[in-house]
Amino acid sequence: MKQGYFIAGTDTEIGKTFSACALLHAARRQGLSALAMKPVAAGTEADGENDDVRRLMAAASVAAPRDLVNPYLFAPPIAPHIAAAEAGRPIKAAVIRHAFQELKPLAEVLIVEGVGGWRVPLGDDFDAADLARELGLPVILVVGMRLGCISHALLTAESIAAQGLPLAGWVANRIDPAMSRFEENLACLERALPAPLLGVIPHGVDAAAAGALLRLP
Repeated sequence: MKQGYFIAGTDTEIGKTFSACALLHAARRQGLSALAMKPVAAGTEADGENDDVRRLMAAASVAAPRDLVNPYLFAPPIAPHIAAAEAGRPIKAAVIRHAFQELKPLAEVLIVEGVGGWRVPLGDDFDAADLARELGLPVILVVGMRLGCISHALLTAESIAAQGLPLAGWVANRIDPAMSRFEENLACLERALPAPLLGVIPHGVDAAAAGALLRLP
């Protein structure tokens, strides 16, 4: 692994997986082998698989064992610490760290996608921010562009800094195509966030097309 990044989001359902897939495509366009990891996923399809994990594996240029890409998978689409408690399978940092170390030699770029927002609990005393710190990765923040995103983005950036982690860059994902004053909001975020904008993802494109609009930090 030459480059590794932790993908965080300003909230849940703002396009972290889509943005992670787009960044994988961006890496591949630069001639770099690329692989993604989603340590914790909640919600399975009829076939027992998680759609986010499936999309990340499809976008990667390197094949890897599914149990390393996704060490923890829970069936109900609920908060992961609740799903883990109900399943009687606590989420352990050591298990995720082992899988991460196994994946590192397989690709030049390794992208680790978090779950939910930046401070989503993974256990009684362990959350997504702790996981990023445990893996020692710089953070790429996905900002879901909609009303309220400025406050969410700035608060998340402050928390990332408080954890002692570098914010390597951020992605503006247009989840609301009808967002009023989009350009003004984007300009405000560019001024206020202490990291470069890595690209804007338009609404309605696929991950490969979005990858052509992004750059790695």
